[in-house]
Amino acid sequence: MTENPTPVILTELADDGVMLLTLNRPERHNAWTLEMELLYNELFDRAEADPRVRAVVLTGAGRSFCPGMDMSVLDGASSGARPWPTGQLPPRTRPMSFPKPVVAAVNGACAGIGFNQALMCDVRFAVPHARFAAAFSARGLVAEDGVSWILPRLVGYGNAADLLLSSRRLTGTEALSMGLVNRLAEPDDLLPQALAYAGELARSASPYAMSLIKRQLADDQARTFTESRDHAAGLLATAKRAPDYREGVLSFIERRPPVFPALGEGVSAPEDVPELEETSS
Repeated sequence: MTENPTPVILTELADDGVMLLTLNRPERHNAWTLEMELLYNELFDRAEADPRVRAVVLTGAGRSFCPGMDMSVLDGASSGARPWPTGQLPPRTRPMSFPKPVVAAVNGACAGIGFNQALMCDVRFAVPHARFAAAFSARGLVAEDGVSWILPRLVGYGNAADLLLSSRRLTGTEALSMGLVNRLAEPDDLLPQALAYAGELARSASPYAMSLIKRQLADDQARTFTESRDHAAGLLATAKRAPDYREGVLSFIERRPPVFPALGEGVSAPEDVPELEETSS
């Protein structure tokens, strides 16, 4: 009887509700394969359905995050010998439709599909020596997975055009100055800092509110300011009917950490809640 091979993505759920997903092909620098893609979507589906999971951190094993598609897969797809099952898989945008926060901890090479997956996350941490590259034009491809929509919103049109047209590499330091990443950390501190940030979200922020905010951030890109403002008013009325609102106010008044229900545990009309004064004390 043979043992099961090591999964191409590792999972670990901490007590604070943060799930760590680690791309796990370090001998190939975590290059992307069909097996990885199928498991990646499955794990996000499981994490969405699991009320214990309140946030996800995505990183890579070894020295790389993900340098893109495995070259053997690219060779088979480009020659027609082993076509990629285009149209038979869900969109490669799962972190964006995931209703819980996703934090990328980019520990090294991050290109192609890896670049796209990092951009799909809500917040990005990186090491200074990380290497980011869109890489598509260098392979005769277009900007995949809607990255031509996301990237200009992160770094501006000119920077996005530069990165997509040239496929040039940029370091984590340059990515920070451009707005592509949110935080830099030294290699030994990268994962602890990303996990600590995600843990703070899991402990102190309402899962229900964060799910609504993620939806706002995505949907409001196609709205005018007035449409966004008016839509927010409707969402606010909905949020005030959820138990999270009452708990958020009471925990503030009582000067204690909030205890928010897990996402999907139900919405009930709250009791009358006193208005908060404009203070953070």
